[in-house]
Parts: sequence; C-alpha cells; structure tokens
Amino acid sequence: MNNPDPVVERFIRYAKINTQSDISSDRCPSTEGQLILARILFEEMIELGLGDVHLNSDGYVWGTLPANTTGQIPVIGFLAHMDTSPDFSGKNVNPVIIRNYNGEKIILSQEEEVVLDPAEFPELKDYTGQDLIVTDGTTLLGADDKAGIAEIMEAVKHLINHPEIPRGIVKIAFTPDEEIGRGADRFPVKAFGADFAYTLDGGPLGELEYENFNAAAGRISIQGRNVHPGTAKDKMINAMQAGIDFHNLMPPNERPENTEAYQGFFHLTGFSGTVEKAVLEYIIRDHDRAIFESRKELILSNRDRINLKYGKELVSVEMKDQYYNMKEKIEPKIEIVDLARQS
Repeated sequence: MNNPDPVVERFIRYAKINTQSDISSDRCPSTEGQLILARILFEEMIELGLGDVHLNSDGYVWGTLPANTTGQIPVIGFLAHMDTSPDFSGKNVNPVIIRNYNGEKIILSQEEEVVLDPAEFPELKDYTGQDLIVTDGTTLLGADDKAGIAEIMEAVKHLINHPEIPRGIVKIAFTPDEEIGRGADRFPVKAFGADFAYTLDGGPLGELEYENFNAAAGRISIQGRNVHPGTAKDKMINAMQAGIDFHNLMPPNERPENTEAYQGFFHLTGFSGTVEKAVLEYIIRDHDRAIFESRKELILSNRDRINLKYGKELVSVEMKDQYYNMKEKIEPKIEIVDLARQS
C-alpha cells in the first residue's frame, strides 16, 4: 500500500503479521506469530542504531537509545505489546485507509454486512475529516497495540535523525501476551534498566491512565452424567444446564454491557459443553482490591450452591489472578504522571 506517512506504513506492515495470543498455551510467548514480529523488531532496532538490543527466549525485545546530554537525568522507558486479542482472527489482515472521513457509516465488508455505524459508535464523529485506518471486516486490525509499536519506533527514529533534540537515556521494549494477562509476568525489569516507563496503548488522543482494574480469570468445569433420554429421569445431570444455572446466579447488572467507568464486572468469555461436561470461562475485574476479592468469593460461593442443588460435587473452579491495580504503585511516584501530563 503506497503511503507517504512512515508511521502509517510501519503500522500496516506490523498489522499484517498474525500475532494473536493464545490463553490455552503454556508457552511464552503463547504463539509463534509473536516471535516472528519480535525478530523483525529486533533487526529493525539494530538497523535504527539502537544499542544493547536484546531478544530473549520468552519473546521480549528491548534496546537503548543513548543519551546525548550529560547530567543526572532519569532513564525513561516506552513499552508496547506485540500480541492481538484471541477473540477474533488476526490472520490475513487487510488494512484499509479511509481518506477525509465524512462522519457517516463505514462499510467494512459489503459481503459480510459488517458496518461501523456512528449511531452505535458515536465516538466515530470525533474523527470527522481525518484519515482512518480500518479492517476489511473479516479480521481484527491489530491497532491494539501495533499502533503503539509503530509510534515508538518512529519516535526513536526521529530522535536519532535529530540529534539537536536533547535527551537522556531512552529505553524501549515490546512484550508478548498482554491480551491474555501475562505481559508483565516475565518482563526483564533489571535488564531493561529504566527508572520509570510509559506504555503506549489504545485510547483517545491525550488520554493518560495510571490506574486499572484488578484482574482474575476463572474457569468453571462441570461434570455431568449422560443417560439415555428415554430413561433419564432422576439420573441424568446435564452439565450445560448446570452451567446455565451457575451463570444465572451471577449478578446481571455486573456484566460489561451494564457497567462503566470504575464499576467492576464478571464477564463470561466462553461457554462450551455437552451433556457430559461443560466449561465456563470468566474474567473478573474491579478497581477496588477488597471488592475484587469478594467477587472471587462469589464465584466459589456459587460453585457450592450448584453442588448443593444437585447433591453432587459436579462443579470445580480454577481461578488465577492476572494483574493488580497499578495505582497503588504509581501514587507514591505521582511525579512521573505529572511529567507525562506536562508533556
């Protein structure tokens, strides 16, 4: 695609690499596509002239832009993640550029009848008159967070090409598996060596965040009993029905479609099964740590209620904390937020 804007060209090139993460994998990175992008970024960072460039076996890539000034200047870092969401295909991404967006409906795919409608997404109106990059309607675009990667790489290139801009040491890093809650699990903090760092991720222009949800993932497994339906009375236990019963115990007003801002939620992300066995997968979110813990307790309480109802230990729960609200770590160092706000 011919485009004179180097940030756009770089983003589109990255977007075409399938880097979906996979929560069912126990590897790091969870998918080979992330390693492909990591290797590309490793080579490009060396070509740009960055020093101390590394790609480790877990798929983390990092490097250093040396200072061009002297003095006691903090080492600053910039981060972005390479993976895209596993919820929808990232294969054969075909980005489309819409010039001078007119504020009307955007038909992503006529054949698949996929449309972006300002009536459903009113924030589209905020970008009237601008050039937009969209998917063709059959895949994810991957702007979360390949836009961040492209921004960081082009910013570094700009600083290298303009040595008259004074700077201290700048560190950059690209991480795997953020979309499945593992992005920071194996991050080489000491080797990275920044005093503090900022993540460039999706959001409106000028948005600055320094707090987030506490997050956990829950997997509810239900073992049923399959009996011929002609003789099933008082014998069959339909695992799918027990799963429905379990979900119906969850508070309906605490689902993502009914919450906003600081309101926490339970989000059913997967439900599969047969009469014999069913699995429900949830993500659990809350900004408040105490309420977050009570949400996990509710999951366990509902397990016990279903087991009591059926008179059998048919429901088991696996829960894992994914990450915590970074606010408690940032507030004692709030000056780094103030610096970003000033910038």
